[in-house]
Amino acid sequence: MNYVEPIRDIKKIDKVKRLMRKESKIKELTLFELGIKTGLRISDILALRWCDIRNDSGFKESVSIKEKKTSKTKIFRISAQLQESLEELFEIDSPVIDMFVFRSGSNYTKNQPSAWCRQYVWQFLNDYAYRVGLREKIGTHTLRKTFGYHAYKSGVDISLLMKLFNHSSQEITLRYIGITQDQLDDVYINMDKILSK
Repeated sequence: MNYVEPIRDIKKIDKVKRLMRKESKIKELTLFELGIKTGLRISDILALRWCDIRNDSGFKESVSIKEKKTSKTKIFRISAQLQESLEELFEIDSPVIDMFVFRSGSNYTKNQPSAWCRQYVWQFLNDYAYRVGLREKIGTHTLRKTFGYHAYKSGVDISLLMKLFNHSSQEITLRYIGITQDQLDDVYINMDKILSK
């Protein structure tokens, strides 16, 4: 598996979202937002069905899924803004409740696998990343890493991220989310400036 980077620049994230919105790529935009706002693996995102995240009265407060990779139960919440994106997709899609959220075409068979595959997601992520000027290696794991990177940069404790990602050490988590030695060195330089005043 090739190593991919998180999207570190918030402005580039916003550019990707604006471009997808401008081009009416609502499914792609919703998947992008779901990935960067929940930290779910792409295999778990593509396996989501509408019944996993909503019921007759609307979106569930807490969503519980079984992770494909680990077979562990994962519980996460959907923010109000993410609910709006999902609601927009739901209204456009008019799905049967047990349909996959991210599928192609209008054919419906309950047990049919999602027509969206990792390759399609990789292609559209790379296309939009390139178009907004991102030159880092981008892949489906970029979404999960972007979530972790920005959570860490906003002050989320590394031990929580370690637990969220099921990593065995903080070092693995830091490397995974793209905290490089240069960024670690900046901490020392900045602390020297702060403490030398």
